[in-house]
Amino acid sequence: MSKKIQNSPIGNPTDLKGDATKDISEAMNAVLADVFALYIKTKNFHWHVSGPHFRDYHLMFDEQADQLFAMTDMIAERIRKVGGTTLRSISHIAKLQTIADNNEDFVQPSDMLAQLCEDNKTLVAELRHAHDICGQYNDTATASAIEEWIDESERRTWFLFESNRRVDSAGH
Repeated sequence: MSKKIQNSPIGNPTDLKGDATKDISEAMNAVLADVFALYIKTKNFHWHVSGPHFRDYHLMFDEQADQLFAMTDMIAERIRKVGGTTLRSISHIAKLQTIADNNEDFVQPSDMLAQLCEDNKTLVAELRHAHDICGQYNDTATASAIEEWIDESERRTWFLFESNRRVDSAGH
């Protein structure tokens, strides 16, 4: 290996042209920050949920948190594969995240469900935006992964919505 390559800044050889690495990395780092924020919020609610549906919500939040955490490494590795750099710290996450934290001492389970439902919808919108950017640069690998994450996020949204739905005696 040549000395120039050993001493070069972090990067990765890619055939992406122009601003592709910068634009894709920025979009995906924003997604990554929100995935971390949503993961922590989901675990927070998992640890602090109470009430008659405790077991169901506790298990659902844990399953959803595991799914979010599994996304983090794949997102970061996609950023590196296109030649970018990833988040480096909690403060970097805080700088980029759009999903609000919840630091309340007590949150009603219905409010937990509603917040996580909206946060997952926010994540889907951000994933769609990142997908559009990947499409502009023909980054099909990242776009394909994003499509899977959109589907997973829509499923989480659906489960949270249905778990919080109030149905009257007529089934409406």
